[in-house]
Amino acid sequence: MMNVIQYLEKNPDLVALLKAKKAALIGISSLEQKAILDAFSSEVELESTAWL
Repeated sequence: MMNVIQYLEKNPDLVALLKAKKAALIGISSLEQKAILDAFSSEVELESTAWL
């Protein structure tokens, strides 16, 4: 799982495709995929509001 997260951090375009359901993570359950995408969404929100 950690390898998947590291890969997504290096390839943010893939995160957008996953959110749009135009890509899937083979071997990752839908619950795990949702958790990963939620974490990426939270991270972006935290970074964007921290500097306001």
